[in-house]
Amino acid sequence: MDKKGLIRKKFFFLRKKNYFEVKDSYFTPIIKLISKIKIDRKINVSIYYPSFYEVNVLKLLDNEFSKNCNFLLPIIEKNNKMQFYKWKKNDILFVNKYGLLEPKKSRKIIPDVALVPILSFDKKKNRIGYGKGYYDKYLNKYRNSNKKILTIGVAFSFQKYHKLPVNHKDFKLDFVVTEKGMI
Repeated sequence: MDKKGLIRKKFFFLRKKNYFEVKDSYFTPIIKLISKIKIDRKINVSIYYPSFYEVNVLKLLDNEFSKNCNFLLPIIEKNNKMQFYKWKKNDILFVNKYGLLEPKKSRKIIPDVALVPILSFDKKKNRIGYGKGYYDKYLNKYRNSNKKILTIGVAFSFQKYHKLPVNHKDFKLDFVVTEKGMI
């Protein structure tokens, strides 16, 4: 197993062992960042439907600020590509081939802000995900086409690693938020 694989395994176990439900205050730095975005429409915010002991970002949907946002969930498509589609709380979700919940396909939307799940991160805002590169491929595609997507990694503080191995395919996040604050 390569170094990234070993780190994945370690932090998947750590997250399962140490998971806790975050307080509403966890999302304050995220809300402040998103609130600074100036556009003449609702802000498109991609989230993920939490699984495998990920931080529960669905709590954002109950916040007053969410009225100014369209929330998007990812769908894994053919060729290991990911796209985002609009989703509202209590909309029907479907189970994909990985057992993850996805919204109904509609019109693809490029997010203004992407809340990105993390298995591990470092102080330079590098991340390790589950290993298929969905977020890296998606975010690199739009960075290369000059579409700016504000990226915020969402994690617990115990998921921090001293220095992650990275390569040219890895996408460096703009921010990482934990229960201890923002990097």
